[in-house]
Amino acid sequence: MKKRLLALILVLILASSMALIGCSKTEDPTDAPPAETPSETEEESPAEEEDKDDGLSIMYWNIGADPLTIDPVLNGASDGGDVINQTFEGLVREKSGTVYPGIAESWEVSPDGLTVTFYLRESKWSDGSPLTAHDFVYSWKRGMDPATASEYAWIWEYTNVVGSAEAVNGGSLDDVGVKALDDHTLEVKLNTPTDYIVSLLSFYHFLPTKQSSVEAGPDGAWAKDPKLAISNGPFKLTSYKIGEGLSLVKNEHYWNADNVKLDGIEGKFIDETATGYQAYQSGELHFIPPISIPAAEVPRLIAEDPNFYVFPLLGTYYYNFNLDLDMWQDVRVRRALTLAIDRELITETLAAGQVPAAGFVPPGFLDADGKDFFETSGNYGIPTDNSGVEEAKKLLAEAGYPDGKGFPEFTIMYNTNENHKLVAEMIQEMFKTNLGLNTKLENQEWAVFQDTRKAGDYELSRGGWLTDFMDPMGLLSIFTTENAYNDPNYSNPKYDELLSKSALTRGKEHFDLLYEAQDILMTELPIIPVYHYSDMMMASPKLVGWDRSVLGTVDFSGAELLD
Repeated sequence: MKKRLLALILVLILASSMALIGCSKTEDPTDAPPAETPSETEEESPAEEEDKDDGLSIMYWNIGADPLTIDPVLNGASDGGDVINQTFEGLVREKSGTVYPGIAESWEVSPDGLTVTFYLRESKWSDGSPLTAHDFVYSWKRGMDPATASEYAWIWEYTNVVGSAEAVNGGSLDDVGVKALDDHTLEVKLNTPTDYIVSLLSFYHFLPTKQSSVEAGPDGAWAKDPKLAISNGPFKLTSYKIGEGLSLVKNEHYWNADNVKLDGIEGKFIDETATGYQAYQSGELHFIPPISIPAAEVPRLIAEDPNFYVFPLLGTYYYNFNLDLDMWQDVRVRRALTLAIDRELITETLAAGQVPAAGFVPPGFLDADGKDFFETSGNYGIPTDNSGVEEAKKLLAEAGYPDGKGFPEFTIMYNTNENHKLVAEMIQEMFKTNLGLNTKLENQEWAVFQDTRKAGDYELSRGGWLTDFMDPMGLLSIFTTENAYNDPNYSNPKYDELLSKSALTRGKEHFDLLYEAQDILMTELPIIPVYHYSDMMMASPKLVGWDRSVLGTVDFSGAELLD
């Protein structure tokens, strides 16, 4: 067991370091210089007051968009995941690539790799009631149950938990290989040895939820209701105002409460970049995410501000073709649009360490030979600069649309944010200049946009995906038939078969299947890859001890505000 865990940790750390790109801040936040203090005539901001009249340490954080849900089982977005990571805890907690014990005090893997047994510590829910292994069984089976309609139910196939994939497709939940041997022992049976299983279980879909809370409110509504929102993490919800923000306070029943330094967190829902950035600059916020950092400011911040951080992020920014529409049925058209984009110009404009994407899997995944999957895959004949324009024009002409003549005007849809708008405007201009195509832009608020995209009510839409575990399957699997996040509605039986087989294999065979799957994806092009993400954030020099997972989720369980 120790060897397996050590190997997993080393892979996470090595992958994180290999994915490091552009300018990355590695300084300890405690080494940052103090922020400028307001003049005596200025009114103190909420963040600077820190509720000092009450003697409390309150952090002010811009979450960004108002999350669609903060129910761990139902959530499918990074903003909701960031909140959930503060209010819930799974069997393990991952920080900076290292897997730490969470509710599981220890675990062991059987010699054949087919049974993982977790030994749970004594812990409680935020209402003081005991948390047991039975709660994990309930929550996990809830995630698999088709009646729950979890957007993440598909991920169970890649856990290799016995009977889980069958349960997702309507099979018996009684046959699932998850069992509470007693209140503090959880047994997990696997179809095949799965090296990443422990790390995967830190992901928010696998965090426990309390049955009485879940059943007290429909469709995850309980999680936003302070009266019903019972959790088990470092903080608990005390207030939620739709479109405005939420309040969290330290959970006195958290098993590791003695090491939680903050008394509370005030989370704001500010999805307008300039507003969030100004609030941070004026001292009203201690921590802001990428959505609050103007692209035009990034070069200066990288060069000058020690409180600006850039991290590698294992994900990809792309556009979805709505394959239900006639206009996108010819692969020559899809490839023409893909070749017409100058990815290097886009990433140079954003200037935050993004890597131009010619495939879907980003840098940072090592295959069985220790080679980076991204580098080994190659570029599929998709230049990252503008050198593919002539081929794009030829393909569009062959498809019957010379210089774009006769091709219908279409709409590029994105969710409201200045950086998304900038990318959409650049792509709109490239389509017009390079191919003669006329497009319109449309933006929608985040919650509306998610529903619109999922309903297929779009022509070309922005997409973004961050892996949920340290394997290329975490990205490629979303384009399998019937996957809840398969927004292009792409379907290829061979592709589906390759992903299913990859989940049951290890080593070279496993990665050969994934290479073949990405070959199919990049030949048929249901999407236009644009760039691989980097992660930006700004933290006040007063805020120390914060962390993040290698997958990008922020963690304030050990954060502290200095005087």
